[in-house]
Amino acid sequence: QVQLVESGGGFVQPGGSLRLSCAASGSIFNINYQAWYRQAPGKQRELVASITTGGTTNYAEDVKGRFTISRDNARNTVYLQMNSVNTEDTAVYYCYCFSRGAYWGQGTQVTVSS
Repeated sequence: QVQLVESGGGFVQPGGSLRLSCAASGSIFNINYQAWYRQAPGKQRELVASITTGGTTNYAEDVKGRFTISRDNARNTVYLQMNSVNTEDTAVYYCYCFSRGAYWGQGTQVTVSS
């Protein structure tokens, strides 16, 4: 079992920045894939960014160049640095990992508004 706890969501103005954190605990030694997803009202959950244990990253087209996923192995934490946000980034952001099974965090709300 893996537990994921997100933090860092909140309100931000267009053009601003926010950093999300996802702390993992439990059976973390088998984690081989971590990602951030988001779900906006009335839309399906979508992949935002992912990172493998080898450090390979992948991004959705609409966040490339603005968002950065990174990992601190010592803290068992994955981050999503969000820069130049816009109103379309408003969503609940979920942390995800695969460790002999799929695990999700509880989600953190990000609202981009002036």
